Amino acid sequence: MSRTLVIKLTAGAEEPERANQAITVAATAIAAGADVSLWLTGEAVWFAVPGRAESFDLPHAAPLADLLAAVLEGGRLTVCTQCAKRRDLSDTDLLPGTRVAGAPAFTEEILTDNAQAIVY
Repeated sequence: MSRTLVIKLTAGAEEPERANQAITVAATAIAAGADVSLWLTGEAVWFAVPGRAESFDLPHAAPLADLLAAVLEGGRLTVCTQCAKRRDLSDTDLLPGTRVAGAPAFTEEILTDNAQAIVY
């Protein structure tokens, strides 16, 4: 049985190292064969808007757009329902494959027997 890694990112471009670290861990875990679910909350939801990740720049870091593409290809990317609504975003504003879900779905994911949760 493989374990699920659930990562919740609460920081956006205002905290570039923390934001990049969380998405790098998600993409790396997927490359290692893990089942990964990356949740974007707060200002991090902007990374799920097309073009936003491309404008993010952090020296000596992998391009955020590439990391998010890896998450979308091999894992799950979720944007917090309330966070999206506070920013007037709907699922049609987000990268294809991104879902919008709230606390009940997050809680269900982290309470499974094989889940490990990390919050950045």
